[in-house]
Amino acid sequence: MHIINGPIKTVVLLVMENRSFDHMLGWLNRIHPEVDGLTGTESNPLSTTDPNSPQIPVTDTATYVDPYDPGHTFEAIREQIFGSDDTSADPPPMNGFAQEAEKESKGLSTAVMSSFKPELLPVHATLAVEFAVFDRWFASIPTSTHPNRSYVHSATSHGLMSNALSDLFKGFPQRTIFDSLDESELSFGIYYQNIPSTITYDSLRQLKHVTKFYDYYLHFKQHAKEGKLPNYTVIEPSYFDSPILPGNDDHPVHDVSNGQRLVKEVYETLRKSPQWNELLLIITYDEHGGFYDHVPTPVKNVPNPDGLNGPAPHFFQFDRLGVRVPTIMVSPWINKGTVVHEPNGPSPYSQYEHSSIPATVKKIFNLKADFLTKRDAWAGTFESIISTRTTPRTDCPEELPSPPTSISKKYSPISTFTNLFTCCTSNGNKREITTQASRPIVKQKSNNLSQFQIELVQLCQNLYHPDIVPQLNMETMKVEEARKFVITSISEYINLGTQVLEAGEEEITQYWYCRYKL
Repeated sequence: MHIINGPIKTVVLLVMENRSFDHMLGWLNRIHPEVDGLTGTESNPLSTTDPNSPQIPVTDTATYVDPYDPGHTFEAIREQIFGSDDTSADPPPMNGFAQEAEKESKGLSTAVMSSFKPELLPVHATLAVEFAVFDRWFASIPTSTHPNRSYVHSATSHGLMSNALSDLFKGFPQRTIFDSLDESELSFGIYYQNIPSTITYDSLRQLKHVTKFYDYYLHFKQHAKEGKLPNYTVIEPSYFDSPILPGNDDHPVHDVSNGQRLVKEVYETLRKSPQWNELLLIITYDEHGGFYDHVPTPVKNVPNPDGLNGPAPHFFQFDRLGVRVPTIMVSPWINKGTVVHEPNGPSPYSQYEHSSIPATVKKIFNLKADFLTKRDAWAGTFESIISTRTTPRTDCPEELPSPPTSISKKYSPISTFTNLFTCCTSNGNKREITTQASRPIVKQKSNNLSQFQIELVQLCQNLYHPDIVPQLNMETMKVEEARKFVITSISEYINLGTQVLEAGEEEITQYWYCRYKL
């Protein structure tokens, strides 16, 4: 049996969607002064080439529901970071967010330069003050969701820069942290709400792993209560909106208050678990989603993970990181009020980024396998934040404050809410803030699918045998239709795989209308 020597026996990982650090936590320094956040003097020009261009300043007026999804393609992020197609600046000026946003939609620049007051995100604010917040954690590459999520578990996107149907069809072939855990005979599990995006990995489509996928609503609380959460527990939020089970991944145009409720639920479930004193919860965001951040993105001395370059026309060499994103870590082994800045090695140029997760899991679990790629071998690791104590804390809050109630997505006329938010400031004093915020009428851009949702639907299509792949029109498909399709597809895939395991391989042919790998 593999022995874990340190205090942490279970790592729980929740990756949210498409928000920058400054957008979510930029004003956290009002209650936690050590955090590198906003000062209020930051701004972006509407035109980086016009010296007389109007400036769009940062504000604290971010609202729970953004009607538009800001740009976060490779090209859009390049413009946001550098202000143009010229990528030679080091450090980059971070001055193209407003300019790029106006190209997406007139008036969007104000939204991408806005940030949340801490009292509107009381769950994040409380966890950041009570445990640890990282203010130098970057997305792994300057592009969209799937490639960055790939780095979380495999320290590479295997050359992927955006959606690639062929890769979704075959499954990504690279080695993952799940493989390393399996080789060391440690457990892992994915708790999903409508679809596990981790099923993009080829190795996780092996038939033997079909029982590692759990319906979040049916199993997460029960497993936590029974002390049966796996060593590496991945929670996948709801990527699709519905009236009954709303999207809670924080991806625009989803309601951020629902994301706060998810994090609150996860924390409070873990806090009551018998596994609490041996647990580390990691909350991060896959990429910045087009929202402003003032900290320059590292653009030099970043290693290509595996020698692969991106496709034409850019042939990106995977040698720059993405924009800074919020990252909070929770454990009774973390001292209260911890703020983590740059890492101390392993190289002079190392940074915290998503590859830091498999790199640190390897260390704290003493995995037999080597690093996955050159990137996680280079990335900063964070085992030090759980290494300063000799005993776990006993003063961790049992419950977190609830976020203010957001307006309905039917967007009734101006809605006012009042909330009493109690948080411990960094000096240990209680701070009570009564907030009133007015919400204007907001019209959602459309009920069409986001690019990430399209990719998830296509992923489910490719789980079927080629002879019976469902034919779908992505241009006309609506969110509710897509949600039902992915839930049905994943349910069939997992249920049939379980039946195959129970029946034995000799009976596999009768179930072969879903893709499994023996």
